[in-house]
Amino acid sequence: MIKSIFAICTIIFAATTASLCQTTETSADSIPQLFEPGRISTKYPNRDIAISPDREEIFYTFQGYKREFSVIMHLMQINGEWMEPVVASFSGQFHDLEPAFAPDGKRLYFASNRPTEEGSKKADYDIWYVDKEHGKWGTPVNVGAPVNTDKNEFYPSVAENGSLYFTAEYEGNKGKEDIYVSRYSDGKYARPESLSEGVNSETYEFNAFVAPDESYIIFSSYGRADDLGGGDLYISMKNEQGEWTNARHLPAPINSEALDYCPFVSADQQYFFFTSNRSKVQQADKYKELILMMESIENGFDNVYWMKADRVLKTH
Repeated sequence: MIKSIFAICTIIFAATTASLCQTTETSADSIPQLFEPGRISTKYPNRDIAISPDREEIFYTFQGYKREFSVIMHLMQINGEWMEPVVASFSGQFHDLEPAFAPDGKRLYFASNRPTEEGSKKADYDIWYVDKEHGKWGTPVNVGAPVNTDKNEFYPSVAENGSLYFTAEYEGNKGKEDIYVSRYSDGKYARPESLSEGVNSETYEFNAFVAPDESYIIFSSYGRADDLGGGDLYISMKNEQGEWTNARHLPAPINSEALDYCPFVSADQQYFFFTSNRSKVQQADKYKELILMMESIENGFDNVYWMKADRVLKTH
C-alpha cells in the first residue's frame, strides 16, 4: 500500500520537535509548497482547506472549471491511513464551499446557496453548519438571522468564544466587500459589525481566518496599493486595547501576482495554509509542451499551499 504524505505529516503535526516534510527542492518552512500534490492539489480547481483539531479529518472545496459545480470534499484518517477524498455526506446537491471547523472540532461551518426550505429556490449564499454526533456529520442547519440576509455571506471563521467572522457585501460597507463579526452570547448571534479600518478599507476585503483567541486575523484584499496582482493576503494583530492594528502585507513568495486567498492555520498554530491560482504555464512553440503544462498541477487553477506559520504570525 502506498503511503500518503498525510500519514507522514500527521506524525509531524503531533510532534513539535519533528522535522518538516521534505520536498524535492525545499522544505515547507522556507517557502509555500503544494499541499498533498496529486490528491488535494491537482490540475483541477481545489481550495478552502480545513483540518480538524485532532488532525483526523480534512475538508476542502472542489469546483468545476467554470464553477458549474462546487462541492465540499472529505478525507478521514482510519487506523493511521488517509482514505481517498469523497464528497462530504452533506454536500453534492447544491453549491457548497469554504468549510471551517469550530475550535472544538464538533461543528463544521460552510457557505452554501441551498434553499432554507425544501422545494424552494435560493439565489444567494448563506452560512450553514453541521454537527458531529456519534462519529457522523448531521443535517445542515442555516445559521439564520441576523447573520444571514438576502445578500451573500461567505467564508465563515469561528473563535473560541463563538464569535463568527465572515465576508459580506452590504449597504454601508467601508469598501466593496467587508469582513464582519457577529458576537455570540446566550445562544444567539448579535447584529454583525464591520471590522475597523485596520482590516477593512475602501476596496475588497474577504475570506478571513481568525485565531481562536482573536489575537490575529488573516484575510485577502484586492486593489490595495501594495497588491502584487490578483489579490493578496494580509494579517492584522489585535493590540492591548483590543483594536485591530493596521494590516501587514505578507511578503512574496506567500503573495504572488496571482490570487492568493482562503487562509487557514492549523489548530496547533504551527502550519499556515492558503489557496492560490498561481501558474507555471509559459509560452511554448510545441503543442506537446503546451499540453504537458496544462496537464500539470500548477496550471492556473486553484491549489492549496502550506508552510510553517511562524513567518506569517511574526509580530510587526
